Amino acid sequence: MPLDQTLRTQLIDIVGAKAAISDAAEMEPYLHEERGLYHGKAALVLRPGSTDEVAAIVKACSSRNVKVIPQGGNTGLCGGAVASDDVAHVIVNLGRMNKVRRLDATNYTITVDAGCILADIQRAATDKDCLFPLSLAAEGSCQIGGNLATNAGGINVLRYGNTRDLVLGLEVVLPDGRVWNGLRALGKDNTGYALRHLFVGAEGTLGIITAAVLKLYPRPKETATALCALRDLECVTDLLSRARAISGDSVTAFELLPRIGLEMCAKHIAGCTDPFSDKHDWYVLIEFSTSRPNSGIRAIFDTLLESAFEDGIVTDAVVAESLEQAKGLWRIRESLPEAQKYEGGSIKHDVSVPVSDVPRFIAEAAQAVTAQFPGCRPVPFGHVGDGNVHFNVSQPPGMDKNAYIDQWEAMNRVVHDLVAGLNGSISAEHGIGLLKVEEMKHYKDPVELDLMRKLKAALDPANLMNPGKVVD
Repeated sequence: MPLDQTLRTQLIDIVGAKAAISDAAEMEPYLHEERGLYHGKAALVLRPGSTDEVAAIVKACSSRNVKVIPQGGNTGLCGGAVASDDVAHVIVNLGRMNKVRRLDATNYTITVDAGCILADIQRAATDKDCLFPLSLAAEGSCQIGGNLATNAGGINVLRYGNTRDLVLGLEVVLPDGRVWNGLRALGKDNTGYALRHLFVGAEGTLGIITAAVLKLYPRPKETATALCALRDLECVTDLLSRARAISGDSVTAFELLPRIGLEMCAKHIAGCTDPFSDKHDWYVLIEFSTSRPNSGIRAIFDTLLESAFEDGIVTDAVVAESLEQAKGLWRIRESLPEAQKYEGGSIKHDVSVPVSDVPRFIAEAAQAVTAQFPGCRPVPFGHVGDGNVHFNVSQPPGMDKNAYIDQWEAMNRVVHDLVAGLNGSISAEHGIGLLKVEEMKHYKDPVELDLMRKLKAALDPANLMNPGKVVD
């Protein structure tokens, strides 16, 4: 794609020839996204090694009205890191900016470059007997800058919150190339607007996050984990309430799985087996954790299960007696998205509703989609502890995959209408990207959309930062 030669030379000089990619084959990994729904185009891929280089790139592009696409690990699920049209774009991939700048165990903070792999941040915290609680399936390859840009969720949101709740300060390159240094490791800072919250969840449309100060926590010393079979779906919220109350709110995770999902994992994923002798329609993976040694948390966990058995809420349970057994139970939950791929096309909905409405939503949505799309197979699962349901729907067996995927928009309307009726959200943790721009316009309050557009216009009047994402 055309790019002014003078600008091209200037950009390459900023990062060095080895960190600039222009060959079509070499650019390919940076142009497609995880689900294969989008394939972008770019004039150049740049891999800066510092905030100063990012700022110089953005300033140079801004002076020539060249659009910039920020990119982290490229593991997003909504097309937020691909180019959205045919004009010349420059992709700025932050993977080389991967240093831990500072870890302050006394302050329970860690300051990191945006290109740090999430799992590396977790390990750095563990080495200092701390915990960075953000955890999700892509943690071995996703980068913290992308996690912040999309406000990623994951399995520990119930206890620790979304990524937004884990950040104290940011460093951001603005659309004109200026750098906002907000890297303050303060638990309290009441000096005006909380600017960091503008950039978390903005998906690179307001600026490029280049570094962050993140919260750490004491490292858990004891955990208790079990996969429980439920009497029925309606029991799930009762069990959650009991778990939170009896544990003193020490529930780290509370994950719902359907029978069809467990069967898919056992069928397609090596090392995944059905741990139950009998079949059950619904399961919940529960984990308690505490940083206090000899806390008695296992006894509390057993008391929860005993009372749930006595009251008929739980009909069977597999309790992990070792770390390896716990990992085996978690492997089932974490492998479910991968297992679905072997079953053909999957139309996915990342939604949230009030926790009290989770059973109602799943039941009504399953009934609605199977009525309108005969033979489809709902596979609802996810972080029911915070109301986030991944309402994925696998294609009917034997149906052409592309013909099924063509029904995505029609199925969205069925599912998202139900979500809107329950005052829920059509994007709980994956963001908007390209995938949900039109959906958001359909469901978002017009005043809220107007405010978002005015913010975008104020910070990026030329629409050069990740255009086409979030707001049009």
